[in-house]
Amino acid sequence: RKRDYEGFLCSLLLPAESRTSAFALRAFNVELAQAVSLQMYPFQIKDSITQKTTGLMRMQFWREAVEDIYRDNPPRQPVATELWRAVKRHNLTKMWFMKIIDEREKNLDDRAYRNIPELETYAENTQSALLYLTLEMLGVRDIHADHAASHIGKAQGIVTCLRATPYHSTRQKVFLPMDICMLHGVSQEDFIRGKQEKNVRDVIYDIASQAHMHLEHARSFRKKVPVKAYPAFFCTVALDDYLYSIRKVDFNIFHPSLQKKRALLPLHLYIRSWKNTY
Repeated sequence: RKRDYEGFLCSLLLPAESRTSAFALRAFNVELAQAVSLQMYPFQIKDSITQKTTGLMRMQFWREAVEDIYRDNPPRQPVATELWRAVKRHNLTKMWFMKIIDEREKNLDDRAYRNIPELETYAENTQSALLYLTLEMLGVRDIHADHAASHIGKAQGIVTCLRATPYHSTRQKVFLPMDICMLHGVSQEDFIRGKQEKNVRDVIYDIASQAHMHLEHARSFRKKVPVKAYPAFFCTVALDDYLYSIRKVDFNIFHPSLQKKRALLPLHLYIRSWKNTY
């Protein structure tokens, strides 16, 4: 609730038999991401550690914890215990947990993404993997649902990168894809200084458009996705909300309205769940 508010709200809308397991999965993700609750940005672990070594140690703990969970010997740690119960209850695939840990570990290098495909790969192995596990919790093992999860996870990763940009910029860090920045002649210094010139906004437009494209792709084969899978994809509500909001301010990533908590998000999520669509 504190560190992944949107994930918490989405988990509330899952069927009762999956809800506790979804909370465990989200808590596991928070443990890895060390999310900072400042304005609800799901920041990566690199934002809260002072040394890469500490991050590597944390990753190794969870890698060993997952191994032990699948040996029916979880460590005495609250999240690990709940995760073990979730694994037993839903027969969750170990590979997805390992992909999340491995990708987070690679991301500890604290550098900008070289290009959009690199950002998408990170999103696929973290956000999409979380969705694959959520689908398993719902009892859905379907190629069309997985395809949708892949695109929605990539959109989630891209939006997360955008949302975190103002925070990172205040700490002299920029992680936006370098190829898009170079295409528009924008430097990292431009973001650190909070510039709002057209070429800076063009960078944001291109990146946001990629997220929008993934959402549209995921929805293009909605009729093939089992209805049972839809609750896993209610996270698209928050993504739509952010992409609409940033378009409204002409892709000014630093606009104050983008930093505010979305008060109507619970209502919008409820409406989407009532319509049962994504």
